[in-house]
Amino acid sequence: MKTKKFIVNSIVHIFLAILVVIWVLPIVWVILISFREEAGAYTTTFLPKSYTIDNYVRLFTETDIFNFPLWFGNTFLVACCSCVIATFYTLSVSYVMSRMRFKMRKPFMNIALILGMFPGFMSMIAVYYILKAVGLTEGALKLVALVLVYSGGAGLGFYVAKGFFDTIPKAIDEAACIDGCTRWQIFTKITIPLSKPIIVQTILSAFMSPWMDFIFAKVIAGSEARYYTVAIGLWNMLTRENITNFYTRFAAGAVLVSIPIAILFLSMQKYYMESNAGAVKG
Repeated sequence: MKTKKFIVNSIVHIFLAILVVIWVLPIVWVILISFREEAGAYTTTFLPKSYTIDNYVRLFTETDIFNFPLWFGNTFLVACCSCVIATFYTLSVSYVMSRMRFKMRKPFMNIALILGMFPGFMSMIAVYYILKAVGLTEGALKLVALVLVYSGGAGLGFYVAKGFFDTIPKAIDEAACIDGCTRWQIFTKITIPLSKPIIVQTILSAFMSPWMDFIFAKVIAGSEARYYTVAIGLWNMLTRENITNFYTRFAAGAVLVSIPIAILFLSMQKYYMESNAGAVKG
């Protein structure tokens, strides 16, 4: 039995190790390409022959064609604003659907479930013309339009957070009501502190969506490069006329784009293990 268990465990670990290599190799390769000295997208060797940091330097200094610092700032501003608004929307709707009972509650949940089955970009044309009608597709208002697009429909994604709120005993709310707490006080001072794992998950999702989105950003930003996000800018570096000169800088930009997400995740991952254990005494 011990021999059989050892063989099974060895096979499982080897399989998992292969999966790790397959998953990590593209990331490592992009990082190496970002330091590659040779220009162009195609080389005779898989790994770079020589390394340099000029790709990162030129990405921030040579801004006459591709203004990466401006695009990075646009994306960071839109992502942060959208993250705050979308997180508030999602948690508020989730709490209402979990704790309150009112007319049309179940039909609303069914409608939200059905709408969630369709990808958001299906409404792209309709959303653009609505924004155009109210004058949000001109100048710097395009960034405001992006914030509204990314955060406006966030409330429909309440199902995951609602499921977490459902696990918090309602006896806590009832005890707080007896003590004279309002619904807002229960939500902000009791439910939110007990819901750190789902709050972290909501924040990460709300930040990553606008940070990596291309479709809505491209449609709303149009041809005005100063309002581009990094997704549009990096995509333009891979066009036929630019890929030879900007391929390594594209790799450097891809590495830099991943840094804010990694920092956000590493700074919040400790809250994933927290739960509401011990909130109610037996």
